[in-house]
Amino acid sequence: MLLPGDERLIPDCISFNSIPHTTRIFSDFLHYSPDIQKFFPQTPDAAHVAALAKSVLRDVARQARVADALALQNRAWGASEATLRNIHRLREGAFAVVTGQQVGLFGGPLMSLFKAASVLALAKQVQATGVDCVPIFWMASEDHDLHEVNQSLFLTHDFHLTPFTAPTSGAEGAPVAHIRFAKGTNAIVVEAAKLLGDSLAADYLRESYVVGETFSNAFAKLNARIFGGHGLILLDPADPALHRIAAPLLVDALHRSAEIDEAVLARNKQLRDGGYHEQVKVTQQSTPLFTLVDGARVPIHRSNGVFAAGKERIAGEDLEWRIAKEPENFSANVLLRPVLQDYLLPTLAYIGGPAEIAYFAQAAVVYQKLLGRVTPILPRMSATLIEPRIERLLEKYQVELPELFHGECELRDCIAARALPADLKQNFEQARQAVEESSRRLSESLQKLDPTLVEAAGRAASKMRYQVERLEKRAAQAQLRRDEILSRHAAQIENALYPRKSLQEREIGGLCFFAQHGPELIERLVELAQTRCPEHKVLRLSSQS
Repeated sequence: MLLPGDERLIPDCISFNSIPHTTRIFSDFLHYSPDIQKFFPQTPDAAHVAALAKSVLRDVARQARVADALALQNRAWGASEATLRNIHRLREGAFAVVTGQQVGLFGGPLMSLFKAASVLALAKQVQATGVDCVPIFWMASEDHDLHEVNQSLFLTHDFHLTPFTAPTSGAEGAPVAHIRFAKGTNAIVVEAAKLLGDSLAADYLRESYVVGETFSNAFAKLNARIFGGHGLILLDPADPALHRIAAPLLVDALHRSAEIDEAVLARNKQLRDGGYHEQVKVTQQSTPLFTLVDGARVPIHRSNGVFAAGKERIAGEDLEWRIAKEPENFSANVLLRPVLQDYLLPTLAYIGGPAEIAYFAQAAVVYQKLLGRVTPILPRMSATLIEPRIERLLEKYQVELPELFHGECELRDCIAARALPADLKQNFEQARQAVEESSRRLSESLQKLDPTLVEAAGRAASKMRYQVERLEKRAAQAQLRRDEILSRHAAQIENALYPRKSLQEREIGGLCFFAQHGPELIERLVELAQTRCPEHKVLRLSSQS
């Protein structure tokens, strides 16, 4: 995401081809291949984002109303002066670049910090071109998957994994903005703060997460403290004031739901025909809206011109009247959400992860129907952070990250095999060479005697190779049993870099790293987000960072 003339050094990079579960649509998007361009018409880079300022229309009155709502929200969360100045700039006509994330417990996983750093970096780059631009973080507070947000995984100083969940109160299936932390939360916060040590992170955690607070407010208070110096604007879409501003779009989306559904189904077929997957499944009965029924968030369906929400059937005119009268009871589905965002904000670009990029290929047709334009999406920074002690272990055991990610061998077995006595490793290598040489000579002789026996010789050689490898693995396991330190080191590497067989950024709470490295970490992440590596980055942390 560099603008012309930016000469920052390329950090350590790992191709996403070496990252497990990378989808074809995401890989093609990163390389902007010809096949993907029909679904993403805007080149995904910062230079093109800045140029969009000439074509993105701004509704000055609406922008001012949104800014008023954001000022009230952010002040309530303890916003910095830098953030309030950015809200004022938005009111005065500045453009926005936006990212978003679920309001995960204790700030959510590391990728939440990466998204914020990415949007801050992009805003700086666009601003450098002379286009007034502010960074906004859209909190997905209207999601209703409580299990997904009510968990946090901390990495301790000794590289053990400690999971947390919190007691809650609220209607089942309610938006998480309506879910509050219940009795017992304070004790869990104390426990989590102990793991963070004497740090700003621990202070911020205790200030933000308390009994009676909502998931969205706690998340916002925490991030207002972490990113306050950078002027990051936080936005809670569950705010009734924002719902009132968005009501005309919600009514329009309902009124045109059949048309939108038809367009999305056609786009889904185009994606399948192109060899890509559909991130969001829709049916001929889908609409892009949810509503609240007894506090729970339920989808609105359509059949023969009549709408249904839960067990209730509602005529279209009646439903449009309800939206206009009580818009806070209605919310957008995943395909309408970015369109709603850009109805409220003069958005130049959205920054998202692989799944968001995939559903933007579908959301593009919703954009066209309701806004007449398509906002480009850029990939968020993806990275692995390596602490000094873990880096020393990687060097000691000669472990590379792609090897760890792809599981070419189990890490414990790899480390143990590399720690075998030198003479034993040499003997195994000689055994392998002997098998290869003997097999080659045997095949040459059999070729002369009876060529039909060559295939059988190949199978025999394969079995011998397997037996040597099996014996070496058993020797490594014996070494592992004898050496407790090896087993502990393997566990530490896995916990720190590939916890639960998943990328670090998706599992470990970002607050753990902030506790260790403080505000300087955010500075480094924003800088890292501006570097030229477009794929998975590696950041080696120092004990001073």
